[in-house]
Amino acid sequence: MNIDKEVMLLKDELIALRRDFHQHPELGFQEHRSAEVIREYLNSCGIEVKTVAKTGVVGLLKGKHPGSTVMLRADMDALPIEEENDVPYKSINKGKMHACAHDGHMAMLLVAAKILAQGKEEIRGNIKFVFQPNEEEAGARIMIEEGVLENPQVDAALGIHLWTPLESGKMGIAPGPVMGAHDNFKIVIKGKGGHTSAPHTSVDPIITAANIIQTVQIIQTREINALTPTVLMFGKINGGTTPNVIPESVTLEGTIRYLYEGNDDGEEQPRKRLERIVKSVCEGHRAEYELEVRPSNTTLMNDPQLTALVEIEAGKIVKERQRDVIPYICMAGEDFSEFSMEVPSTFIFIGTGNKNEKSHYPHHHPRFNIDENTLLMGVQMHIRGALAYLSSSKF
Repeated sequence: MNIDKEVMLLKDELIALRRDFHQHPELGFQEHRSAEVIREYLNSCGIEVKTVAKTGVVGLLKGKHPGSTVMLRADMDALPIEEENDVPYKSINKGKMHACAHDGHMAMLLVAAKILAQGKEEIRGNIKFVFQPNEEEAGARIMIEEGVLENPQVDAALGIHLWTPLESGKMGIAPGPVMGAHDNFKIVIKGKGGHTSAPHTSVDPIITAANIIQTVQIIQTREINALTPTVLMFGKINGGTTPNVIPESVTLEGTIRYLYEGNDDGEEQPRKRLERIVKSVCEGHRAEYELEVRPSNTTLMNDPQLTALVEIEAGKIVKERQRDVIPYICMAGEDFSEFSMEVPSTFIFIGTGNKNEKSHYPHHHPRFNIDENTLLMGVQMHIRGALAYLSSSKF
């Protein structure tokens, strides 16, 4: 199979698919139109299809010869963001946008499936094409619970993310932890409301909240070893209704991210540290509190042996392997980590940052876009990664 040639022949189809998905974004577990497009496309390629996890789609390609099963995964969901790009394929769904490249991920995996299906006579083993809903809120675990890794049993998994922080033409691959674990937290500070002319008669939850925001920063800068990265951030504050009233309560929400085991049995104990500070600050201000910590996803771990194999294949795609295939680690969360906990897995970053293509904005930004030329690299990586694994004698 001439992979370069096959992918290039489908470039226009690849871009058209991506733009269609981009124009019709759907939030998690609402990806009904996207799922229908995916099912029809896979069926047209002669691939068995079934629905998993409400709107998820799984295609199974059985090779001519017996062997292992490798899973290739793409996420489907969009974000609740109003798009600000002025492009012909701008979102037509108000308040919804593919601002994290999932539109590109679906398109890349579909075209890879088509090419692999055309060459199934040469394939030893099986390939599962998994289109996952609700990645932004951990839909992977639901797919696992509904049996996506079974019948046939998945032996390895590969995932790809188009990534604007990396320059177009580069690929990020590293063994071990590559994306952070992620917990969401919510703190409700309960004070005593009153008039701003007489604050001494009230318990002010706003100044309490301000102290909590400031004080918890010592967790990541003064309490936890800098070699075990931890990022604690507040992303939402809600409280008060008018300038001259002290509110009864203030709500803070944010995230804890880390590249180690984050449960409170470990050495760093970020959740326990957070509650200790919240409790002490509230006591000092005579306020009460409620704290809820909701784990979102675990640290994404790349299997060293599988990653080494994938890195070799990546070197066949880029212009210069030594320069363009680089180790890359970040603190962003990704629920592909759920798959990496179950089977040997590798997650690959494909750079798509290009100012000339206006694809340099960060993920989740209203002007986020991708360099569509890098879609070709993603298709190649899916194909080469799957075939290399299935033909390897090391697994």
